[in-house]
Amino acid sequence: MPRSKRSSSPKLLLSITGALEAATGLVLLVAPSVLVELLLGAVPGTPAGDTASRVAGAALLALGVACWLAREDAMGRATKGLVTAMLLYNATVIAILFLAWMRLGLSGVGLWPVVLAHAALAIWCVACLSTPTLHEKRP
Repeated sequence: MPRSKRSSSPKLLLSITGALEAATGLVLLVAPSVLVELLLGAVPGTPAGDTASRVAGAALLALGVACWLAREDAMGRATKGLVTAMLLYNATVIAILFLAWMRLGLSGVGLWPVVLAHAALAIWCVACLSTPTLHEKRP
């Protein structure tokens, strides 16, 4: 298999993204304060903050499941849309966390590893979107 196919594999990207986002979503649903404290160095602190964290957890769980289920359809148009959505998600997470650090001084032990992980996933999304699919290669 050519190197570009391996490094930009939508199937592997969606498998890893699906597992990571679903796990993160489950943690936010069950114990939002733990994850928020690791990430930002502070707990949500209010019932509203815990509720918002749980809603985010439900969204991440849904994204994770969508990625996991789409991994077998790596060449489909819907998968391209999902990878594009995940690129937007990863880029937005990087911006939100960076601004939380810069403007609010929020920083937990997990902040920079999470920022770097989302940056790597965003780059991987771009690589997958830049690689022509079999359908696009046909005359």
